[in-house]
Amino acid sequence: MSERVYIGLGSNLDQPLTQLSKAVEAMNSIAQTTVTGCSPVYRSAPLDYHDQPDFVNAVCELQTSLTAAALLQQLQKIELHQGRVREGHRYGPRTLDLDLLLYGQQQINEPDLIVPHPRLHQRAFVLYPLSDLEPDLQVPGHGSLAELKAGCSDQVLNRIDQVLHAGLQQPGAHKA
Repeated sequence: MSERVYIGLGSNLDQPLTQLSKAVEAMNSIAQTTVTGCSPVYRSAPLDYHDQPDFVNAVCELQTSLTAAALLQQLQKIELHQGRVREGHRYGPRTLDLDLLLYGQQQINEPDLIVPHPRLHQRAFVLYPLSDLEPDLQVPGHGSLAELKAGCSDQVLNRIDQVLHAGLQQPGAHKA
């Protein structure tokens, strides 16, 4: 059974726009997974740890037959391959951050995986790109995107005229 999932992408090191484009290509090469859409890119100031460059963020929609845990494992491999280092400040600078935001309408609470992503409802840099893809989306346990975006109105985002279509599979094409 295939699930529609949403992945948050973020980067603020080593050519961030290139990092996001490479991540889209890499996600589209995951077995049993296809990138079906990507939001526009947004620039945002860091929220929790301010002494670092601004981030670029986007959200991609995927169709996958992988379990949420297996997909998370693949996302972490992509981060590692693109130079992600998990040392230093938890919210510090990074080459790539891939967050499993939503996995269908499931709510998952495991030691290494919480879905919906635990801070999704507080982050404009996730909510606005999600809304670009699916404006009427309901976030399990939190409500509508419109309601959630209203709660983040103090967070400044700048939409960049950049769309991450690199690597998207053509309609009708199939992958093992």
